[in-house]
Amino acid sequence: MTHRIGFFVCDGHDALDLGGPLSAFNQVAMAAGQTPYVLHVISQPGGPIIGNTGLSIETKPARRRTFDTVVFVGGDIDPMQTPENITAARRLAANASRVASVCTGAFLLAETGLLDGRRATTHWRYAAQLQSRFPRTKVEGDSIYIADGRMWTSAGIAAGIDLALAMIEADMGATVARATARLLVVPYRRPGGQSQFSAMSQMEPESDRIRIALNFAREHLAEALPVERLAEAARLSLRQFGRAFRRETGETPAKAVERLRVEAARLRLQDGSEPIEQIALAVGFADPERMRRAFVKLHGHPPQSIRRTSRLNAGR
Repeated sequence: MTHRIGFFVCDGHDALDLGGPLSAFNQVAMAAGQTPYVLHVISQPGGPIIGNTGLSIETKPARRRTFDTVVFVGGDIDPMQTPENITAARRLAANASRVASVCTGAFLLAETGLLDGRRATTHWRYAAQLQSRFPRTKVEGDSIYIADGRMWTSAGIAAGIDLALAMIEADMGATVARATARLLVVPYRRPGGQSQFSAMSQMEPESDRIRIALNFAREHLAEALPVERLAEAARLSLRQFGRAFRRETGETPAKAVERLRVEAARLRLQDGSEPIEQIALAVGFADPERMRRAFVKLHGHPPQSIRRTSRLNAGR
């Protein structure tokens, strides 16, 4: 039995938002030894549609076509929100058993009203804008992808591949999804609730010495990490280290270590069933209450919510 997937693009679409998930579904034929998916690139008018790189892609007109899955591809936001595109999106979504968006495609999907009261995500850069424009949608800007009923949304660029792999797993099982990931040479599989970016990438130090100190901290999170120890790892005086660290990361060493500990705890919360008390000690928090306060400060919710969300996504 074949599964028809329509990738809806608009003027200014992003090539990788389309190409990533399209390639993932296309590789299933090799991974599974069969061709379960029939793929179509569609648009409201049909014909050539120019992307945000200046390259165009040939599309079929949406018209009366129906699909089992419709994927609204991200790109420039304003061109996709014309009345014609919204009408086409609403009709396509109403007739599909599964509806998805990649990156800013969530803005078009939200225009249909189908994200009202649902959890959704988009590229972290646009999460606040999506929440502001569609207050009835529960935007979670740190998630890679979210499946809420038949509505699936993902972050931008490469996250569309994670979304596609999760759908392939739901349709055909973990073995086929894992084989597809190997063909794509991508990890299998990042949990949907995993952060879109790491604490290390957020700080982005310029010098090797500060990077060395951060790597040292990450490798010794369970131990005491006073600033003196980090300065020693960086081979800088305490005064030099403090100034350089703040200048290059925008944070104090203590706050950076706390951020690294929260990230390490977050991954353990998502990936297993360790008691929260055990995780807190394993990543260097003196007690669960200190870890809870750090989570609330950095993410706005306690560690228990991370585990609940991870289990919810795993059960879908």
